[in-house]
Amino acid sequence: MKLLHIDSSALGANSASRELSAAIVARWQAQVPGLSIEYRDLDADPLPHLDGATLAGADTGAAAESERVLQQFLDADIVVLGAPMYNFSIPSTLKAWIDRIAVAGRTFRYTADGPEGLAGNKQVIVASARGGLHGDGPSDFQEPYLRFLFGFLGITGLQFVRAEGLGLSPQHRSEALAAARAAIAKPLAEAA
Repeated sequence: MKLLHIDSSALGANSASRELSAAIVARWQAQVPGLSIEYRDLDADPLPHLDGATLAGADTGAAAESERVLQQFLDADIVVLGAPMYNFSIPSTLKAWIDRIAVAGRTFRYTADGPEGLAGNKQVIVASARGGLHGDGPSDFQEPYLRFLFGFLGITGLQFVRAEGLGLSPQHRSEALAAARAAIAKPLAEAA
């Protein structure tokens, strides 16, 4: 079984989404003997944003890297995604990664009946961290976007481990992270 661990926070050791994604991966590793793990830190090793040359395949190095990222995603059985909320959405580095995995003919296709996801054979767990309290309200463009995106790719095994209100106070941060860590067992139980 292969697990792909992606982090996208720019906060390094101070990142709540990194803390949660690492805890999720550690739980999977403890419960699945022989689990193979690949890791990518999109802050330390960002993908360039798509441009005309990349889309046209004119840059062979960029095309090869895009194919490697896509294949790594396709090969994974489980994807653990550290996704903090930045300005009500996701970091641009995460969007650049998504641009490499949302590929017509590979992870989705258009049919006469509408789009069809082709990457549904995996579980995705999103470690979501937010400074404010957004719930499922109108200021949340992070979780609905990721739900839509992975659903579009055909992934129905999508779960969120969310810590929010982290910027309200140290006590609130501590309590929110503790509650999120306690919720980590749920995705494992549902995936079994």
